[in-house]
Amino acid sequence: MFNIEEELKKLPNKPGVYVMRDKDDNIIYVGKAISLRNRVRQYFRKNNKTARIEKMVSLIDHFEYIVVDNEAEALILECNLIKKNRPKFNVLLKDDKTYPYIKIDLASDYPTVFITRRVVNDGSKYFGPYANPGAAREMVNFIKEKYKIRQCKTLKERTRPCLNYHIKKCLAPCMGYITKEEYRQQIQEIMDLLEGKTDKLLKELDEQMNEASQKLDFEKAAYVRDKIQAIERVSEKQKVSNLSENNIDVIGIAQSELEICIEIFFVRGSKMIGREHYFYADLGDMEEKEIVAGFMKQYYLDNPNIPNKVMLKEEIEDKEAIEKWLSTTLGKKVEIKTPKKGEKLRFVEMAEKNAKVTLENKEKDKSEILMELKNVLKLDKLPRKIETYDISNLSGEYTVAGMCVMQDGVIKKNLSRRFKIKTVFGQDDPRCMEEVIIRRLKHSIENPKGGFGELPDVIFADGGITQIRAVQNAIQKVKKELEHDFGDGGKNHDLEQKLEIPVFGMVKNDKHQTRALMNDSRKELKISQNLMNLITRFQDTVHDTAITYHRKLRDKEITKSELDNIQGIGEAKKKALLKRFGSVEKIKKASIEELMQVKGISESIAQKIMDS
Repeated sequence: MFNIEEELKKLPNKPGVYVMRDKDDNIIYVGKAISLRNRVRQYFRKNNKTARIEKMVSLIDHFEYIVVDNEAEALILECNLIKKNRPKFNVLLKDDKTYPYIKIDLASDYPTVFITRRVVNDGSKYFGPYANPGAAREMVNFIKEKYKIRQCKTLKERTRPCLNYHIKKCLAPCMGYITKEEYRQQIQEIMDLLEGKTDKLLKELDEQMNEASQKLDFEKAAYVRDKIQAIERVSEKQKVSNLSENNIDVIGIAQSELEICIEIFFVRGSKMIGREHYFYADLGDMEEKEIVAGFMKQYYLDNPNIPNKVMLKEEIEDKEAIEKWLSTTLGKKVEIKTPKKGEKLRFVEMAEKNAKVTLENKEKDKSEILMELKNVLKLDKLPRKIETYDISNLSGEYTVAGMCVMQDGVIKKNLSRRFKIKTVFGQDDPRCMEEVIIRRLKHSIENPKGGFGELPDVIFADGGITQIRAVQNAIQKVKKELEHDFGDGGKNHDLEQKLEIPVFGMVKNDKHQTRALMNDSRKELKISQNLMNLITRFQDTVHDTAITYHRKLRDKEITKSELDNIQGIGEAKKKALLKRFGSVEKIKKASIEELMQVKGISESIAQKIMDS
């Protein structure tokens, strides 16, 4: 048995990471320390701890620790353990937004420029993020218009150049019409533009224009002149500040009673190119500097866009360790500054002000929706997590279900789940709904920290009283299983309380449009137009989730039955045929000669396809 007092005596006076666990061996907190002995002992001594820390300590059953060589190593290990385990009492980076970046694939001999929402350490150069996707698209379109870089997804050798070459939008590297060095010069200009180094770029272009004029190459001089003018216009549009540093992230924070918002401004080359915001709940008793430090550790972990400077309102915990870590990662010095006056301070204040406005707007919208739902549905508490389900099938075949989640009044598509019906055969939507609800509830009962998360506060069924009854029956069956498995123990009682989940239906009219919410007394509930619009989107989202999965299974089965049964056609030939013709129906209508144009399809195989 783990004796906390005895284990505290064994703690080394060395840097490291400590991991707090509860009685079920779940990790509830991860922290780092210069001295493990001093830091971990503080949690178990009588001092002025916040309510949050008091609660955490009350749940600690045992702890473990990892000794490292220095504080910087401890910081990196702490970040990785938090990211992997997402402990309940750590500051966790939660964001359902994926902002666009402009990516240049430098690993290619002839790099191209495109927009991506996925940032990986693949040797490419990323610029952004862009809070406004339209701004990112505008910049990429500008680059493709003013620079003759390739626009094809894959670089293949050709026997003749494509249309882009003939309309002077590409210099045809596929034909060898431009050297790698000449092409890279264009890419370097584009990177200078995206990094905000426009002064340097404009100077170089001006020299190119003068040189072309002196050589009487007026076509090239005019081309460079137009490029200079376009870059000057783009540069002017981006200016928001006279800050002189090239790469700065400015972080602001705002708090309310229930939530915290962190806002980041991205300043590159004295221009703000975008911003992001993140929300946190249940951190009200933590100091702002502790929240910002926890946020920075997670935000910059595996982030290829580390700035030269981060500006904050006040100094944070672990400032020197984070600076050292970021500097090592970037390969040059990174500073964390807290400006006291002038333009830099005003920029930090602007980030704080925007965080406050963002938080106020979100809370206003969210609170109005949640309060209306609470009142209309006559609930005892705010319905912070609502789940909805829909069944999809075709005459009882390929039956599936979709699940969608609304968290704090926001539809979270990333939390959607799909189910393949396992126990019901034929067209019986209520029984299918029962199966899905039972499976879903058991997921959270057996693994509360799994992919389904906590049990919902409310369930919406896509349909009327029949579907409402099906969901209620499923909940009752799960309760009975709990009674059988656990008897009258405390754990069973707590779960039964959580399984008191209200159920409502989302009813549609004859035109398949959402008409109302319905309770289990068949009463339609009157709601505002704003809430009606949200419920409609919620119902449409779960319907799309279910029917998309249904079509995927159906198409897969159809494709499998018609092609996979033909001798001589494997996975590679099947893909080649579908890529060439687009569908099984078109393959069946093709002639033997057309089929034989596909790589690997011989005359005998083509004949078998015709005969199938």
